Amino acid sequence: MTTFQIIIGIVAAVILFLHGLQAFSHEIEHASGPVVRRWLGKVTASRIRGMFVGAVATGLVQSSSAVSALTVSLVNAGVLTFRSSLGVMLGANIGTTTTAWLVTYKLTGIGPLFIVIGALVGLIPDKGRVAGKVIFYFGFIFFALDLISIALQPLQANGAWEQWMAAADSPWSGVAVGIAATALLQSSSVVVGLAILLVQQGMLPSEAAIWIVIGSNVGTTSTALIASLRLGAVAQRSATANLLFNIGGLALMAPFLPWFARVVVAGAETPGVAVARAHLLFNVGIALVFLVVLKLLNEWLRRFDVSPRAKGSLALE
Repeated sequence: MTTFQIIIGIVAAVILFLHGLQAFSHEIEHASGPVVRRWLGKVTASRIRGMFVGAVATGLVQSSSAVSALTVSLVNAGVLTFRSSLGVMLGANIGTTTTAWLVTYKLTGIGPLFIVIGALVGLIPDKGRVAGKVIFYFGFIFFALDLISIALQPLQANGAWEQWMAAADSPWSGVAVGIAATALLQSSSVVVGLAILLVQQGMLPSEAAIWIVIGSNVGTTSTALIASLRLGAVAQRSATANLLFNIGGLALMAPFLPWFARVVVAGAETPGVAVARAHLLFNVGIALVFLVVLKLLNEWLRRFDVSPRAKGSLALE
C-alpha cells in the first residue's frame, strides 16, 4: 500500500467520523424541540447544575465543539443567560473526556450494533423515525472510529510517520499540534480519539499524546467563536469566556505539564489509560478552579460591554 493510499484511507475515515458527529448533533437538536430548550433554561440557572448538564450533554453528543456552539446559539436566542452558559461550557470540557475512555477500553466496537438498532427503530413511523436516526448516528460515530484505527495500522511500517511525530516531542510543540489539529478539524473528539489510537498502536509516546489532547482543549473553542461571529454581543461573550477557560487552564498548568504527564504515565496500567486519565484530571481540575471564580469572571466580562442592552443580558439573575 502506497503512502498516498494510506493518507486517503485515514482522511476518508476521519471525514466519516466528522460527518457522524455533525449528523448526530443535528438529530439531537432536532429531537429536543422547544420544550427541552425551556427546560435547559431553568435547570442551568445554578452553575453546578449547568456544569452537570454540559458534561452529560457532551458525553452523549461526543462533541464539546457541538455543545459549545449550541450553547452560544441558545444564549443568543435568550434561552440561556450568560451566567448559565459559563457553567455549561465548563461541563462540556469534562464531558468530552468520555471519548478518550471509550477508545481506551475499545468500546467503539458497539458501533455496528447501534447502527442496526437505529435502522430498525427508524422503521417505526413518526417519533420512532427520529429516535432511529439518533441511535443510528450514535453508532456511526464509533464505527467510524474503528475505521480510523484500521486505517492507521499501515503507518507502523512507514518511516515518514516517525519524522512527522517528532513535531510533538516537547510539551509546547505537542500542545501546538493539538490546537492546530482541533481548530482545523473542528472536533476535539477526533484529535483525542486519534491520539489514543496512535498510543495503543505504539506509534506515539503517551506523554506526547497527553500534550496533544491538552492542546485540543484550546483548539475546540474555535467552533463557538466562529458560531458567535454572526450573533449578538452576549453570545460572543459566552464564546470568549469559553476561550478564556481553556487558555487560562493551560496557562495555570504550563509550568507543571512535563511533571504532570510523567506522573500520570507512571501510575497508569496502560498507555491508553494514561492519556484518558490525564485528559480527565486536567479538565476536571480546571473546571473546578473556574467554577469557584465564575461569579468574578462574569462581573469582569460585563465591564467590557458598553451597550446597556448587553449589560442587562449579562446580569447574574
